[in-house]
Amino acid sequence: MAEADGKSSVLNGGSEEPDPGEDQRGEGDASTATEGQSGSQAGDHRLNPEGQSGSQAAPKEAGDSAKDKPTPDAEGERVPGEGEEEEDMDGSGLYSLNEEGERDGEGGRRERVKERDAGKRAARKRNRPSGGTAHHSSSSEEEDDDEEEEDQEEEEDEQALDVWLGAELRDLSRPSWRAVPSLLLREIGRGSHQFVRRVCGARGLVQRLELQGRLERHTGCVNTLHFNPSGTRLASGSDDLRVVVWDWARRRAELEFDSGHKSNVFQAKFLPHSGDSTLAMCARDGQIRVAELSAMQRCKNTKRVAQHKGAAHKLALEPDSPCCFLSAGEDAVVFGIDLRLDRPANKLVVVKEGDKKVGLYTIFVNPVNTHHFAVGGRDQYVRIYDQRKINENDNNGVLKKFCPSHLVSSESKTNITCLLYSHDGTELLTSYNDEDIYLFDSSHSDGADYCRRYKGHRNNATVKGVNFYGPSSEFVVSGSDCGHIYLWDKVSARIVQFMEGDRGGVVNCLEPHPHLPGLATSGLDHDVKLWAPTAENPTGLKGLKDVMKKNKRERDEDTVRHGDQYDTQLLWFLMRHMRNRRSQRTRREGAEGDTDESWSSPDSSDEENGGPDHVQCMSS
Repeated sequence: MAEADGKSSVLNGGSEEPDPGEDQRGEGDASTATEGQSGSQAGDHRLNPEGQSGSQAAPKEAGDSAKDKPTPDAEGERVPGEGEEEEDMDGSGLYSLNEEGERDGEGGRRERVKERDAGKRAARKRNRPSGGTAHHSSSSEEEDDDEEEEDQEEEEDEQALDVWLGAELRDLSRPSWRAVPSLLLREIGRGSHQFVRRVCGARGLVQRLELQGRLERHTGCVNTLHFNPSGTRLASGSDDLRVVVWDWARRRAELEFDSGHKSNVFQAKFLPHSGDSTLAMCARDGQIRVAELSAMQRCKNTKRVAQHKGAAHKLALEPDSPCCFLSAGEDAVVFGIDLRLDRPANKLVVVKEGDKKVGLYTIFVNPVNTHHFAVGGRDQYVRIYDQRKINENDNNGVLKKFCPSHLVSSESKTNITCLLYSHDGTELLTSYNDEDIYLFDSSHSDGADYCRRYKGHRNNATVKGVNFYGPSSEFVVSGSDCGHIYLWDKVSARIVQFMEGDRGGVVNCLEPHPHLPGLATSGLDHDVKLWAPTAENPTGLKGLKDVMKKNKRERDEDTVRHGDQYDTQLLWFLMRHMRNRRSQRTRREGAEGDTDESWSSPDSSDEENGGPDHVQCMSS
């Protein structure tokens, strides 16, 4: 990936391609085969699990009425509109779930289903044993009736899936950025200060993302990725208990060191304004550690600054602080950590629902109001706290809670695996295990429902991450158990990019570059993958519809099969017990070489888990 200015040749090339959606813009919503019948309901229409419709249809997007008019750019300059020479680099205005982006109506889909069913019946008849008696004839008729019923049920299932996939979608807006006009304006000095931001948030470049290369050094699953504030270095942590700092542009490791953890490293982050000299880390062993890096590309030491009594999955950085951050653990505790203090860890809150502790998987600080932080874990609620006024005797210290309305009384054990604020702190993005991704307005009152819902992926096998993509949080990006990477347009909730991301089958971690159009991803594979918008043509979303339906069917089947699934904590307890039995000798012998100096906390636990656990990657 090169500097943004160096992308002009790619951008010029892309700008000459016709917009694959321009000719189809008036035909309605083509994301599913049923959108033709629901085009006028593309606003906030929702379908709850019982199939009852929610809020009423919203008016059509303003962009639709102006589709034939020239579009001004940020500086007020007129840029070519539809029908003029310059074509839109920003890809298709609408996308299709059919392979190769071909548009198809309800009638065409039914015809294909009928042809497929007729083919199945013909094949079954060919394979049926021949016989001339009346008994055989009667039996054949009964079998034909059964087969027709099965085919009808399959068709009804297909229709139900199409309806589910098409619900709660909006029309994509017209592209907000055009390559050639923007390049011309930049050459004469107009809009140059906004050029890179607009490039990074352009839908056309998102639709041209493709694999650029791999960073290979780890010997276990890569669980965490984090760019430094300038975007020149990338830190990765793995089940092999090591952390690597990469010069990702040159595809080489600049620094590799032992994290000091005894079990899977879940997160490693550069502290802001520290000159890239301080990394904060957390792991399955519950330890929160800080690594001090030297300018000579080596690790001076690592120190333990806090200890949870369960796994610690996530850290939350304060955007402008080089010494303060938060940690959350499966023991339901949130620590505030200040490296300037003799005892850095301070217990802020124990998260509870009633009298029951709620183990935590994720935490994030509001980037605008840093007193506020949000947590999620082993129940369906997003909880927001204000560090200045946490009173555990008043509503357990919670400022407000959010949850999708259909999950409030759900009997399924739904967990939150990841959440984060948008760039300006106005929105909260939340990923649920074996459910969908939901967007909340962080300014709404306690108990408010979600604003957007993002469907199609599957989040079941691991503690999976989710992220915003773009300098103004224009897109939502997530991995999936099917091994693919999904990017949704945030406003319309439509999938605009779909990439095969991991041979191991699961993509867990997605880290957008802070200043360039690209991202790094990792999962069960032992490498880090780098993605950049260098494809000649925008994506055709080939195979997307089939993968989305497959994910939905598997999710529904697992819900029925494991409706009363045992608590995953019991599974983790059994795994840890078995591991500790074989690692007792290792624990006696294994003294850490870089942990002689350790800060202790009155709230820290002395409990430490055993040796490395290379099984990771399942939710603990």
